[in-house]
Amino acid sequence: MTEAAADVPVEALNRAAAAKELEHLAREIARHDELYHRRDAPELSDAEYDSLRRRNGAIEALYPDLIRADSPSLRVGAAPAEGFAKVTHSRPMLSLSNALDEDEVREFFTRIRRFLGLDAEAPVEVMGEPKIDGLSASARYERGRLTLGATRGDGVTGEDITRNLATIRDLPKRLVGATPDVLEVRGEIYMVRSEFGALNARRQEEGEAVFANPRNAAAGSVRQLDPGITARRPLRYFTYAAGEVSETVAATHAEFLDRLKGWGFETNPLARLCRTAEEALSFHREVGDTRSGLPYDIDGVVYKVNRYDWQERLGTVSRAPRWALAHKFPAEQARTVLQRITIQVGRTGALTPVAELEPITVGGVVVSRATLHNEDEIARKDIREGDTVVIQRAGDVIPQVVSVVMEKRPADAAAFTVPTKCPVCGSLAVRETGEAVRRCTGGLICEAQVVERLKHFVSRNAFDIEGLGRKHIEAFWRDGLVRSPDDIFRLEDKREVLTEREGWGGQSASNLFAAIAERRSIPLERFIYALGIRQVGQATARLLAKQYGSLDAWRGEMIAAEDREGPAYAELVDIDGVGPSVAGDLLAFFAEPHNLAVLERLAAALRVGDFTAPESASPVAGRTVVFTGMLETMSRGEAKARAESLGAKVAGSVSAKTDYVVAGPGAGSKLKKAEALGVTVLSEEDWSALARA
Repeated sequence: MTEAAADVPVEALNRAAAAKELEHLAREIARHDELYHRRDAPELSDAEYDSLRRRNGAIEALYPDLIRADSPSLRVGAAPAEGFAKVTHSRPMLSLSNALDEDEVREFFTRIRRFLGLDAEAPVEVMGEPKIDGLSASARYERGRLTLGATRGDGVTGEDITRNLATIRDLPKRLVGATPDVLEVRGEIYMVRSEFGALNARRQEEGEAVFANPRNAAAGSVRQLDPGITARRPLRYFTYAAGEVSETVAATHAEFLDRLKGWGFETNPLARLCRTAEEALSFHREVGDTRSGLPYDIDGVVYKVNRYDWQERLGTVSRAPRWALAHKFPAEQARTVLQRITIQVGRTGALTPVAELEPITVGGVVVSRATLHNEDEIARKDIREGDTVVIQRAGDVIPQVVSVVMEKRPADAAAFTVPTKCPVCGSLAVRETGEAVRRCTGGLICEAQVVERLKHFVSRNAFDIEGLGRKHIEAFWRDGLVRSPDDIFRLEDKREVLTEREGWGGQSASNLFAAIAERRSIPLERFIYALGIRQVGQATARLLAKQYGSLDAWRGEMIAAEDREGPAYAELVDIDGVGPSVAGDLLAFFAEPHNLAVLERLAAALRVGDFTAPESASPVAGRTVVFTGMLETMSRGEAKARAESLGAKVAGSVSAKTDYVVAGPGAGSKLKKAEALGVTVLSEEDWSALARA
C-alpha cells in the first residue's frame, strides 16, 4: 500500500476508495506471502505484515459488502459454533503399505511386474519422495479457487477444515494459469523444527502446555475450532498427490508434480525419479543420511509408480494402493530398565504382556510402556523384570523391546511366569493349538473384554461418537450407565443422572446426546466393524457388507451358515478374503445368544444403511465372477482387481449364484461345473469387451 493510502484513516475512506484499497491490499498481501514462503526473501517485518492484515480487516468491517473472494481475511474466519462438519472424500484417501527393510522394497517391484504381467527385468519407474511426518489433508479447487479442505479422517470421511486450511500461506487460495474446473490435491500439513521450537518456547513462557513434537503441534493447530488460532501457528503444506480431477493433466506422477509447481503449490524439492529398485534404495539411503539436517521431520520415503496408466491397472488392496509403498527408516533406539511385566486383556480376550519401563525419550517422545507381544516372544528374548533393555519405536510409532542387555541383568532376576488365569476376571486363560496368544475364556463376564469392545464400538473407524472417548466408556461402565453397546443409545433417558456427575453440565450432556443421535444412522460396513468380531477389520467388514448388502441379509445368512454343509456357509468361505478361519470367528459370534440379543436391540435403535457400491455404469457391477484357467493378456490378480473396481464380486468357486465364469486355457472342474449349472462362460476376450462396455 502506498504511504498516502496508509495515512488515510479507515473511517475516512469513502466507498470507492475502500474498494480500491481492498483490491490493492489483497494483491500486496499475496505478494508478501509469496516472498516469505516460496522465495525465502521477505521484505517486511512480522509487525509490518500484520499491520497490512489489520487494515484490511478494519476496512472490511466498515464495508462488509465489499469483501473480496480473494480477501486475506478469508484465512481467518469466525469460529464455527460446534465441531467440524464431516466431508466424504470424492476419492478415498488411502493409507500406505509399509516396508521396513530393503528386501521388502525389492519385493514391491517384483509384485508390480508380476501383477502387470511384465518380464522379470522390465524397468519400473517410481517417484521417490520424503515421507513428511505431519497431518494428511486434501484441498479442492473449483475454477482455480480453493473451495474445500478436509482431513484424511478414516480415508472415506474426514473433517471439514476449509477455514483452517485457508490460513496456511503455503497453500494458494487462487491457482496460477489455466487449471481444470475441478482439481483436488492431497498433501501434508507440517511444521518446521525451528518454528516448532519457537512456538513451544512461547507457550512455556505463557504457562501453556508444550507440544511433544512438530507433528502433534501441526495436528492440534489445524483442528482448532477458531481459525484465528490456526492462523497464528507456523503451519506449512507440501502437496504430493491428486484426488478428484475433472480432466487429464499428466501421464505420469513426475509430470503432475511439475504441473503442481506451475499452479503455485509447494512440492518437496527432494523428490526424485528412480528407474530401478536399486536406484530407489540408493535414494532412501541418501535421504536417510541427510535426515537430521532437514528443517522438518520425516520418517521414511514413499515410492509411487510413475505411470498413471499403471497406477490405474494396479488399483488398491484393502485400504492401500498397490502402486505405492512407504519405506520407513530404522527405528530410533534407547536403553532403559524394565521395572515389571503386566498383562493387558483386549476385546477378543487376548492376554498381551506389557513392559512397564523407566520413562525414557525415544524419537522425541517419552516412552514408559512397550508391548512384549506374547509369551513366546518373552521366552525367545529371555526378558525378565529388572532387566536393562533396548527399546525402539517400530516404524517410529509403536514402542517395543528389541533385546536385553545381559551384562546388566540383576542376579536375582527370575524368568517370567506365564499366567494361566485372566488377571481381570480370574477365568481360565487358554492357549489354543497353533496360536501365539493366550486368551481369557471369560467372554462377556470379563470386564476387560466388555469395556474394550465398547471402546472399539465408539472408536473413530466404527461409530465415531464425538465426546464419548475411552475414559468416558470406562467411567460409564464402572457406574453402570453403559453395559452393552445399545445402552449408549439410551443414555439420554439418564440425563438427570449424567448431569449430576462431575464435569457433566447440561450443555455438555446435550452435546453428547446430539453426537449420539447423529450416529443413529450408520453404513453397514462401519456397523459390522464396530461389533468387534475377531479377525473382522475394516477391509473384511466392507467385503461382508458388499456381499450381503443389508443388515437383515447378513444376519440371516450368518445364522444359516452355522450349517457347515449348507449353501450359506459355502458362500461365506467363498468370499475372496474371508475363508474358513474368519468364517469360524463369525459363526462363533453368531452362536452366542447374548450377541444376537444385542444385534436385535441395535437394529431396533439404529438405521443401518444398506451397502452402497461406487456408482458404475459397467454391466458387470453387482455380478459375481469366477476366473479359471490361464489368462493371457493380464495376470489373475489384475483381472480380479479390475472386476472389483467395476463393482463386481469375485468368488473362488462356482455356484448357482455365479453370473459369469471367465475361462482361459487349462480351465478344468470350475468350467465343467459352470456348464452343468448353465452359468454364462466367457473367454478372456469376451470378458475384456464386457468390462469395457
